Amino acid sequence: MDPFSDTWDFSSPVISLWINRFYIYLGFAFGISLWICFQIVIRKQLFILKGKKSQEKSVPKATGDLMTNGCISLQNKEVFVSGVKIFYGSQTGTAKGFATSLAEAVTSLDLPVAVINLKEYDPDDQLVEEVTSKNVCAFVVATYTDGQPTESAVWFCKWLEEASSDFRFGKTYLKGMRYAVFGLGNSVYASHFNKVGKNVDKWLWMLGAHRVVARGEGDCDVVKSKHGSIEADFRVWKTKFLARLQALQKGEKKPCDGNCKRGQCESSVEEEPSESTSEEESGTEDHQNLNSVVDVEDLGKIMNCVKKEKREKEEQEEKSSLVRNTVKNEDSERRTMITPALREALTKQGYQLIGSHSGVKLCRWTKSMLRGRGGCYKHTFYGIESHRCMETTPSLACANKCVFCWRHHTNPVGTEWRWKMDQPEMILKEAIENHQNMIKQFKGVPGVKEERFEEAMMVKHCALSLVGEPIMYPEINRFLKLLHECKISSFLVTNAQFPLEIRNLKPVTQLYVSVDASTKDSLKKIDRPLFKDFWQRFLNSLKALAAKQQRTVYRLTLVKAWNVDELQAYAELVSLGNPDFIEVKGVTYCGESSASSLTMANVPWHEEVIHFVRELVDLIPDYEIACEHEHSNCLLIAHKRFKIGREWWTWIDYNRFQELVQGYEDSGGSATFSAEDYMAKTPHWALFGASERGFDPKDTRYQRKNKSKDISGC
Repeated sequence: MDPFSDTWDFSSPVISLWINRFYIYLGFAFGISLWICFQIVIRKQLFILKGKKSQEKSVPKATGDLMTNGCISLQNKEVFVSGVKIFYGSQTGTAKGFATSLAEAVTSLDLPVAVINLKEYDPDDQLVEEVTSKNVCAFVVATYTDGQPTESAVWFCKWLEEASSDFRFGKTYLKGMRYAVFGLGNSVYASHFNKVGKNVDKWLWMLGAHRVVARGEGDCDVVKSKHGSIEADFRVWKTKFLARLQALQKGEKKPCDGNCKRGQCESSVEEEPSESTSEEESGTEDHQNLNSVVDVEDLGKIMNCVKKEKREKEEQEEKSSLVRNTVKNEDSERRTMITPALREALTKQGYQLIGSHSGVKLCRWTKSMLRGRGGCYKHTFYGIESHRCMETTPSLACANKCVFCWRHHTNPVGTEWRWKMDQPEMILKEAIENHQNMIKQFKGVPGVKEERFEEAMMVKHCALSLVGEPIMYPEINRFLKLLHECKISSFLVTNAQFPLEIRNLKPVTQLYVSVDASTKDSLKKIDRPLFKDFWQRFLNSLKALAAKQQRTVYRLTLVKAWNVDELQAYAELVSLGNPDFIEVKGVTYCGESSASSLTMANVPWHEEVIHFVRELVDLIPDYEIACEHEHSNCLLIAHKRFKIGREWWTWIDYNRFQELVQGYEDSGGSATFSAEDYMAKTPHWALFGASERGFDPKDTRYQRKNKSKDISGC
């Protein structure tokens, strides 16, 4: 073909070859062009980034963020304070006004702020959230003239007090939370001045929270107010709080106060708050050296300190004199069981003391069921209403010093009653009144069910298991009779050291004997009894239990590595007392104590408790596993006579029991009755093997945050 001709034959092989080559070269050229463009873009971006880095070096550290079009980008800036929450407990409105004023000042720092009434705040659910929130919490709380918190802060203060002394929370529960406290009070009432503010500060610190600024104290007494009025006191503290807040925003640590030693800044070590330590008294600017020249304005402060020391010395001498007089009159008159020191120790633990030897305390399961979070194991096993149960004792004294005692042996011990005795009518009346007063504190608390609150005001059950040995009380039978006359069921626990008293005991709804070990050596090691013939007393108590016609229970507390390998010996003890039920529960660890060597290593896991129970049941053919309460680490073994057909009847017909015990009293004791006469059917959810594992489906199970091993008890 002539290549110069006007006509092209595209079907020619030669032409097709050239056309194909042309497209290949064109594609190759296009690919190279794209690669070149890509390299140009990459190099340009690297050049820009390098320029930004050099520009960044010229920007001060505090504003060392990437620049975009001349503006600072906040995308990568670390936030040290995300907001401020201001809590107040107010009655007359002063604390609320201060909280509002503080909120307005915080807003000027461009920080989110929330003002919260403590009455509407649930610390059980919400306080732990502040650990990771990066918020700063300010508490503005007032103190009544009697040293009590205002009505709106009662529940918060009570929860905080109990949590600070509860080993389940621990010293790191609120670690990471930042707080500050300003208290309002009147120094006219010197002994209670700003007591609530001091306590809130102390309790938060005990739970691991970090104080960002020293506690402020406002004084309604203008004469003694440090700055002339309570408003001025607050303004001074507010200024310090805001300055500290600004420093925290920048990520600054607490500034050094110059008291450095061995390269360690002492100001960075937070000290435990004391009742005398406040913003005014702890500041270095207000420290006065008594050996230096003193200004006239400071004489009043110094004289107040001198008077306070003198008053405390006189009070101490008065206490010493009281102790001497008590010892002097001991031979001529029986002494009081509750000494001033014991009263102080038990009151701190939350007891409401009654007369000279009794007490009542609100069980944590009562609080739980009030809020619809489940009941105790007695609810699962026997059908009690936990929110209507009163935990009390007519005798704080005990004949044992058990290693797992919840009270760390703050209660007195003895082998016989040698104290003054209060009448059972007075004990019961005051026990119910004190219990109801503690229930009243839950009115309006977030989460509390109104219908259960109303029911809780009418006591239906009494657990005589608070502390001590209730059977030691000489009038225990009269006390039980009074309970039953009030239609209150009775659950009495004894440590199996008083066999005669067990024999003489009148009908009880359910009688417990603590079987903490199965051999003489292990019982001595675990219960540490005072009686020399403790083992014989223990065996005789079990024999006395076997003669009882009403419901009887063995209570086994498993202490890992101490008493879990004595299965055959336990089986022999079961045949001796022939109880209706056997409760097997893992020991509850109650924190460190110099009185006990028990540690968390001695607490068995729930699966270990189940394994023990299965092995024990194999050795006692008349018994089977009936119920489980997983969240108390507890199982119930029941005698087969409580299994009708294929259904368990471990629950109690409480109305029927009251009818039977009334008939017993009316007949002078001749109309006897047995445990089978007032039993009731056990619901499916309470049975061993059920998916609920003993938790009532009517309630909602609550898992505490920051909690590892479940060591809850009842």
